[in-house]
Amino acid sequence: MYDPEVLRSLHVSRYKSEPEIFAAPGRVNLIGEHTDYAEGFVMPAAIDFATLAGISPRDDGKIVIYSENFKEERVFDARSLPKSGSKDWSDYPLGAMVMLAGEGHRIPGLSLSLLGDVPLGSGLSSSAAVEVATALAVTSLVGVDYARPKLARLCQRAENEFVGANCGIMDQFISANGAEDHALLLDCRDLSFRLAPIPANVALVIANTMVKHSVAGGEYTTRRAEVEEAAAVIARHRPEVRFLRDATVEDLHKWGAEMSPNALKRARHVITENTRTVAAADALIDHDLKELGRLMAEAHVSYSQDFEASCVEADTMVMLAHSQPGLIGARLTGGGFGGCTINLVEQGKANEFRDGLAASYASETGIVPQIHVCHASSGAHRVIASLSH
Repeated sequence: MYDPEVLRSLHVSRYKSEPEIFAAPGRVNLIGEHTDYAEGFVMPAAIDFATLAGISPRDDGKIVIYSENFKEERVFDARSLPKSGSKDWSDYPLGAMVMLAGEGHRIPGLSLSLLGDVPLGSGLSSSAAVEVATALAVTSLVGVDYARPKLARLCQRAENEFVGANCGIMDQFISANGAEDHALLLDCRDLSFRLAPIPANVALVIANTMVKHSVAGGEYTTRRAEVEEAAAVIARHRPEVRFLRDATVEDLHKWGAEMSPNALKRARHVITENTRTVAAADALIDHDLKELGRLMAEAHVSYSQDFEASCVEADTMVMLAHSQPGLIGARLTGGGFGGCTINLVEQGKANEFRDGLAASYASETGIVPQIHVCHASSGAHRVIASLSH
């Protein structure tokens, strides 16, 4: 959905230098919400919304970053990078460079142009796409090649330590490691993963409720603290349980009364969601789309009622999806409190589904949604090599 030639032309016009261009996709999570920081399982897919990064060297010792989306340029001294972010869009690309510098790489003067079509604030991980595209571009420029899981971890650290958002590893990992026509079941404990094929006759329809959210907000922090409270209670009885990944529903029956009511509910979501996520990968591998749809429906109810991270608009969007043609499964995706729903839909009915859902949602809520028919795409990659090479 992006045109690298547009970025190439823009970069050449601005910096009089041919760029190398890299792309990193956004993502949609098919199932597995708020399980990542419990060292559990998630199953995202990279999508055909992406950030493009064009890069070329400079000889004046400056790092110059231009965002076409924001129509703004930022300039930094390559020899004296900031230690922390400044709450600006440039924190995301700059943070990736700071983490690479921390690994012992000298970041040279460079021009970096960014252009993306991942919708901001919709839960499709525009920030991770910027970080991964930047990291891939800069490592190419300095002549190093990181294994993709390692690259993803560096980009996660950029968001945690430089930007100041306490995200898990999923967004950066799928952006770096996604595969065309596949979802990816990721074990957030050891970063092992397996690919689960998405059949050619299944479309990913992403429906934006147009209700914005931010994972840096207080709700995310509160939920995470409640999850950790529940794990700590269980650990008093079972010291081997460091994260809810290691806990069971039986543990909640035994010791749930020692938790706050909210912590008990959050834990029930995380523990059952882990089980559902692994089962959903098995269902995809077995081509059992009916079971996958059932698991997605169950996941949404858990996310809405036990984790209480949905909202009226998202619940409405999911409810209305079930009355549209071709639906396989629907649920709220991403960090919660708004954002997008993911709908798996029969490919031949995807456009009819999109139009019907848009009309129903607008009628029900008075909000005109953005709905995109997507497919699972490859992870970050080089798009155009510099013509000077």
